[in-house]
Amino acid sequence: MTVFKAFLKIVSKNKFILILYSGILILFGGINIQTIENNPTNFTATKPTIAIINNDKNEGITKSLTDYLAKNSDVLEAKTEDEARDGLFYRDIHYIIKIPENYNDNFLDGKSPNLEIRKTSNYRSSFAEILLSRFLKVASLYQTESEEIITEKVKNTLSEEVTVEISSKVDTSRFMKPTIYYNFASYSILACLIYIICTILASFKNQTIKNRNLISSTSYKAINRNLLISNLLFAGILWLLYVLSSIFLIGKDTMFTPEGLLYIVNSFAFTLLATTIAFFIGNLISSKDAINGVTNVVALGSSFLCGVFVPLSMLPDSVVGFAHLIPTYYYVTTNDTIQNLENLNFESLQPIIINIIILLSFSLLFFILTALLNN
Repeated sequence: MTVFKAFLKIVSKNKFILILYSGILILFGGINIQTIENNPTNFTATKPTIAIINNDKNEGITKSLTDYLAKNSDVLEAKTEDEARDGLFYRDIHYIIKIPENYNDNFLDGKSPNLEIRKTSNYRSSFAEILLSRFLKVASLYQTESEEIITEKVKNTLSEEVTVEISSKVDTSRFMKPTIYYNFASYSILACLIYIICTILASFKNQTIKNRNLISSTSYKAINRNLLISNLLFAGILWLLYVLSSIFLIGKDTMFTPEGLLYIVNSFAFTLLATTIAFFIGNLISSKDAINGVTNVVALGSSFLCGVFVPLSMLPDSVVGFAHLIPTYYYVTTNDTIQNLENLNFESLQPIIINIIILLSFSLLFFILTALLNN
């Protein structure tokens, strides 16, 4: 009981650190979740606004061009070139195409008449440029044909559409919120446990406290056992707090599902791992001044390298290859796998089970290393 009271006293003195890391998780987790809600991932095609200044007769290839652009974009009638440029300046127009005189005749003669282009620097103007480029490439294929054949073939070719069949029906956006939350939670869990457990172990390594423990009736093994139980209890409470926070931020409909349970189980395995890592580091260092630095190096370093702050898909291959040596990588990979689950069966759960076993294996490794240090 004396050890447990001392444990609570140390935790109480460092409650600001707990509030800080927990607040970071809840703040950034809530911001990311709100961002996803306000910016859905569903794709909606947006047509660019194009102004066409036609100085040629509206016939032949010129008419085919204007008809094609009118079908695939919002064509804005501009009375003068100055009016079109004003629209471009105020972003009411994204792309201006000026068709010169005799464009159709020059094209039929085998020439390559130039179109005068003015554009903005956003994605809609890029889309308009793709439309124009597509038309010109197709038209050039039939340039040696007669006017009637060119216009007919260009129209038929450009009217062809590709049918896309979605083979995967999983809605990955549904579990994007818990993936982001629980990935970020690894940083808070690791930082909190390393800082608090190392601080507690360093306090008990103080020479005055060690001398008192030596003359007390409680054995050295009993003190260590009570410390282990106290720290495990603290880790369990911290994990439970973060799970309850996820239910509050993400919602019961998502977390009270088989996939939600997998996130929770994975976070429990990681919390156990973080506890053993903290014990190992706490037995290596004795200075309280070094704890803050070690916490930042381990927690921030593993988070940056293993896809917590930046998705693994965006990291260089060399970094991802090195991340395989860090336990956090398997935790993050499991969360990403859960997000993309199509159905729940042994085959789909196999990589998740393997990753959790790897986390538990790392936990056992750090436990053994800690035991060797204490002998």
